[in-house]
Amino acid sequence: MNEARALLLAMAAISIGMGLVVYSVYAIRAPSTAGASVADCADCPQMMLIPAGEFTMGSPGSELLRGLETQHRVTIPSFALSKDEISFAQWDACVAGGGCDGPAPDDEGWGRGTRPVIGVTWDEAKSYAAWLSKKTGKPYRVPSEAEWEYAARAGTATPFSFGATITTEQANYDGSTGYGDGPSGANRQQTLPVGSFPPNAFGLHDVHGNVWEWMEDCWHDGYADDAPTNGGPYLAKDCGEHVMRG
Repeated sequence: MNEARALLLAMAAISIGMGLVVYSVYAIRAPSTAGASVADCADCPQMMLIPAGEFTMGSPGSELLRGLETQHRVTIPSFALSKDEISFAQWDACVAGGGCDGPAPDDEGWGRGTRPVIGVTWDEAKSYAAWLSKKTGKPYRVPSEAEWEYAARAGTATPFSFGATITTEQANYDGSTGYGDGPSGANRQQTLPVGSFPPNAFGLHDVHGNVWEWMEDCWHDGYADDAPTNGGPYLAKDCGEHVMRG
């Protein structure tokens, strides 16, 4: 699936941001139906309930621009995932609340507010999740790569959750060159406010493009032979880099 682990130049997202924050379904205060959403506080992200299921992680060898992805089956328990990428406004609430510090992320002149926060490190993403946990009493965390791909696919097995190809009317990416038989399109060269494009079947916005999103997993060239099959992250003793998706 082309939320690829490798950096895809023609289909690249705009910048490194903070993606989706997740917690286990037992902690969510929401109806027990997929597509329901809830926010645990005024400054908290809207969380979507993702149903349990099983899927094939990774892309087939025939898929264009795929990375080193040995396909394997993964079983995913129910969990909740933020509806949108984390915005500057949500990040600023964390700063005001004393949970996020360090240099203020630069908006590159594109604007703050509802645009996705960019330029954050993996440690800063973890700090934001820890702040939400302390604020709400819920176990927020950065998602695993398996959880993210399962939610991004939303029951599909195509390169994109929208089908075999994608357009810049569906996502924000460098559309100068089309994907496969798809058309070329806009190259906006900046982020857009979260939720600017249609959601996937699980109600999640911007799983394709806009910004790269941090995962809990340690980076490995291709999926490790001992990659978890239960939806958990791949962790290593010496974890020098972490996975980004989007």
